[in-house]
Amino acid sequence: MKKISIVVPTYNEEENVVPLSKALVAELENSLPNYDYEILFIDNCSTDNTQNLLRQLCSESKKIKAIFNAKNFGQFNSPYYGLIQSSGDCAILVCADFQDPIDMIPRFVEEWEKGYKIVSAIKTTSKENKIMRALRTCYYKIIKKMSDVEQIEHFTGFGLYDKSFIEVLKNLNDPIPFLRGIVAELGYKRKEIPYEQQKRRAGKTHNNWYTLYDAAMLSFTSYTKVGLRIATIFGFIMSAISLLIALVYLVMKLMFWDRFLAGTAPILLVVCVLGSIQLFFIGFLGEYVLSMNKRLMKRPLVIEEERINFEEEQE
Repeated sequence: MKKISIVVPTYNEEENVVPLSKALVAELENSLPNYDYEILFIDNCSTDNTQNLLRQLCSESKKIKAIFNAKNFGQFNSPYYGLIQSSGDCAILVCADFQDPIDMIPRFVEEWEKGYKIVSAIKTTSKENKIMRALRTCYYKIIKKMSDVEQIEHFTGFGLYDKSFIEVLKNLNDPIPFLRGIVAELGYKRKEIPYEQQKRRAGKTHNNWYTLYDAAMLSFTSYTKVGLRIATIFGFIMSAISLLIALVYLVMKLMFWDRFLAGTAPILLVVCVLGSIQLFFIGFLGEYVLSMNKRLMKRPLVIEEERINFEEEQE
């Protein structure tokens, strides 16, 4: 009997974990009765009652497992780590807030049985804020144009991953993995399925401008060289323009035309503009250096504080 692993990353989801667990069990047992399953919650050091509720769920069923991180290791590491800790023939990544419709799971499995190794859910429509939707769309368009690797628009990670691809993830040894980019770059035999993203069932989203910026910069620094190329080309152009201006200024000074160049305001304006542009590109370069630094340090994805219902695998 084939085994399906459902991986659910959580952080302060006390209002959702119990209803989600019941909904997942009902969906798997009713729609996929010929498959064994496990539901693996990986909690990113929640500060509410989430962990106590997960302990209760695990005590009620050995098919429900939990990993508690020792601290919050971020929005990318925890789901990735949960996937590589799964033991099923395939793993399905699902968010804890019901924005990912769980009734798509049988469709994922159906496509997987046809031979697809990855089944990606693409949110073609969404009930989220329209402004955020528009900003995400612009971001995907930009990264797709800039990246050397084909990028998947409106793919959040929700989908099915065959065990063979999970092995690929295990062997990458990347301390700051960007799953969406990895799927686009290394994913094979992939099937895309459209869906409408639902509203959060309960609780407050943990995404903010900083986390969205973090995601954008990770994808840019991991899969594009355009930023650095633009900085280099712009530097050459501005150097040539500056040299030309300096020569013209020198000639005019020698010809006693300095009366037309009285005052320092134009010079200060040019210096401020060029300085701001330099600071922008230095910061952009710093993002690349920061990304490289994190990868070179080879830190662990997460540090576990506790795991529950993994006894049989350890034996």
